[in-house]
Formats: sequence, structure tokens, C-alpha cells
Amino acid sequence: MAERPEDLNLPNAVITRIIKEALPDGVNISKEARSAISRAASVFVLYATSCANNFAMKGKRKTLNAGDVLSAMEEMEFQRFVAPLKESLEVYRREQKGKKEARKDKDKKADSEEQDKSREEDNDDDDERMEEEEQNDEEELDN
Repeated sequence: MAERPEDLNLPNAVITRIIKEALPDGVNISKEARSAISRAASVFVLYATSCANNFAMKGKRKTLNAGDVLSAMEEMEFQRFVAPLKESLEVYRREQKGKKEARKDKDKKADSEEQDKSREEDNDDDDERMEEEEQNDEEELDN
């Protein structure tokens, strides 16, 4: 757990970027307002986490999952955010699945390349052995 209340605040750079994206161009925000939004966002995250944790505990789990967060949003009466959150979650899952498949493909390609190299090395070893045997045979014939 955090030692000081300030440790629970979200990073100022993140808050500033979110604020700038939400406001129209040319609108400025004071440092005091940015600080207030940062504290409010931190309180919201803590409250949402606490509510989601209650759902996990009801399910006799220690790990929060996306369903817990969505249920918490409904309980906190933020129903209008549930549909966009579900859409974002699906996009995230598709991206993760794509990354996982790309990693598998990359691993398979690397494995096949290693096998090819191994075969080439075995063939090179076989070629060297054959050359040595041929030389030995020639030496024996010369003797």
C-alpha cells in the first residue's frame, strides 16, 4: 500500500496528455485545475478498484478481472461507460491475440531455421567425413 496519499496520484504527464486530448485546441488549464483533476481521477480509480474487488471477493477470487470492473462501473452508476469499455476490451483482446499469434509464427520460423541450419551443419559434417575417408582411401591406395 502507499506510504503517502501523494503516492496514489496518477502521473502528471499522463493527466496533462488526457486533458489536452479532451479539450479543444487553444484552451489552457491552470496548474491548480490540473492538480484537482489528477486527485479526482486517482480517487475514481481507487473507488472503482474497491468496487471491483468486492465483486472478486463475492466470487471467492483474489484476482480482479475485466468482468469485475464492468460490474463495478454499473454498480457505481456509470452504465453509459460499460458499452465503450466492452468495445475497448474486445479491441485489446484482439490485439493481444494477434500479438500472441505473431509470436508463435516467429517462434515457428526460428525453430524451422534452426532445424535447417542443423541439417546444413550435419550435411557439412557428412561432406567433411566423406572427404577425409576419400583422402584416407587414396593414401592407402598409394601405399
